[in-house]
Order: sequence, then structure tokens, then C-alpha cells
Amino acid sequence: MAAAALIPFEAPEAPALVLIRRSFEQAEAYASNSKAPNTRRGYASDWKSFETWCKLAGLDSLPARPETVALYCAQLAVAHKPATIGRHLAAIASAHKARRLSSPASMQHGVVSSVWHGIRRTHGTVQTQKEPILTVDLRAMVATMPDKLIGLRDRSLLVVGFAGAFRRSELVGLNVEDCGFGQDGLTVTLRHSKTDQEGAGRKVGLPYGSHPETCPVRSLRAWLAASGIESGPVFRSINRHGQVHGRLSGTAVAMIVKRHASAAGLDPAKYAGHSLRAGLATAAAIAGASERAIMNQTGHRSATMARRYIRDSSLFRENAAAVVGL
Repeated sequence: MAAAALIPFEAPEAPALVLIRRSFEQAEAYASNSKAPNTRRGYASDWKSFETWCKLAGLDSLPARPETVALYCAQLAVAHKPATIGRHLAAIASAHKARRLSSPASMQHGVVSSVWHGIRRTHGTVQTQKEPILTVDLRAMVATMPDKLIGLRDRSLLVVGFAGAFRRSELVGLNVEDCGFGQDGLTVTLRHSKTDQEGAGRKVGLPYGSHPETCPVRSLRAWLAASGIESGPVFRSINRHGQVHGRLSGTAVAMIVKRHASAAGLDPAKYAGHSLRAGLATAAAIAGASERAIMNQTGHRSATMARRYIRDSSLFRENAAAVVGL
């Protein structure tokens, strides 16, 4: 009996403990999904940069002191814009909050607030925005596309992205099941978006175009028919042998925009994936569409935010200096 008593025995967990442990794991999983994947990746990258800097400087990163954060902001300001520094501050705050520590990046700390406002005052807060792709630009880009499978995909991608004023993530996240072809046009159901993290969903209507080459409905039909895609991701990668593979990435959208902007004689450095979204808003404003109509298409809830996408459309169209007889 004495020898038997030395054999280790692991008692089974009590049902209540098992339930609590599983609930805790589920809670952690839900908490990790409270932010979009891109946000989580960005925060992780920024936090790693802060950790590395602290290690080199011989300072603690967790918990960090407000003075450490202030010094880090000053270092970042040498090569980065205020918007980037603000993102790093958010990542530092998030890392501390996840561990139930008070944030050293809070503006309630005088040293952080002073340095932050000094950076903004010195370097300004105007962000460099990509140029919008207007209708005339889109037509020029489409005209350069080859009459091949990749040309059909790129045309459909650009035209649908423009007409729907879609973000890159919304565009590449589309599935065939989200697209409904009808008599009036194409109805796209967005399952998730940047401003709809809980997946309430939103429907966007894409009407038939007057020009076949820039019609979103006909362009998407042509791509799906040629590629043989009947379900799953709408926009997919194509290898050099013309074989269709998995879902396209957001980065690939930007590259496609730049490639065709260059082919159309535009400066590719001035354009990116967001140029499609900004382009629809700007082109619609120039054509006289109401703010409400533009917001319905872009999904903006705030007129102030929507106006940021209407790039300089009224600088000369509604100009006070143009009516005084100069």
C-alpha cells in the first residue's frame, strides 16, 4: 500500500472548474476579436517596435513610464508623421490595457501631452492623401487592359470598387454569394466593413453603366463567366499560366490600381486602393450628387467624414472669387 501511495494520481477537474476554464477561454477569444485583424496586426507591429526601442535604450516597456513614452514619441517624430505616432500611442495603450495596467500613453500625463502637442504644432497634422480616380481616369485605365482573363478581372475589380466606393478590405472580402444580379443592376451585401465590425451588414446598389466597358454589372458577369467562379471569393489571384487561385489581398488591389494608372499615363505614386473610394465620392460631388446620396453609397454616417473623401471637388465649382468680376 505504501508503494501504491507513491503513484501520482490526477483527480478529474470539478464540472464547475471545467465550465469556468472554458468560459474564460471563450471570453479571451471574443476579446481578441473585438478589433479588426488589420488593427491587431498594426498594433502588434507598433508594440514590437516600442519594445525593441526600450530594450536598446535600457528602459522598461511593460509597464512603461510616461517619460519613456514621451521620449519614444520624440524619436519617432524624426522620421514619422503625427498620424503614425498617434497609432503607436494607441498600440502602447492597448498593450497596457490588455494586462490591466494604467496607460503611460494617456494625454492625462503632462509630459506625454506636452510632447505630443509640440510635435503636432511643429510638423502639422495635414495627412498626405492619394489622388482620387475620376471617371475619365477610370475609362483611360480600363482602355489599357489586355483582352485576357487577367484583364477581365482587373476591369471588374476597378469598376466594381469604384461604383461601390468600396474599401480594399470590402472589395477583396466579397463572395459570389454576396452578389445579386437583378433587373436594375447589381446588389452587393457587405458582411463586414471597417465601420461595421459586428457584421450587421449593408446593401449597396451598383446600377448598369452607360458604357459597357465601365459597367460594373456587365464587367463582373464577364469575369465570373470567364473564370468559372460560381461560389466563394469573387476576386482571386491569377498566376503567370492563367490559373485562378485564392482570394486576392488588399495589397494586390493597390498594386493593380498603380499598374493600370501607370499604363494610362498617370503617376502611380499618387494612386492606391483608396483612390477608387475617394474617386466615386469626388466624381459624384462634381456631377451634383447630394451628400446624402454619396453617404448612402460610401456608408459614411457622418457628413464630416464623407467630406474628407470629396477631394477638392468644389474648389472651383463653387468659388466665391469666380463671381466677383475679376
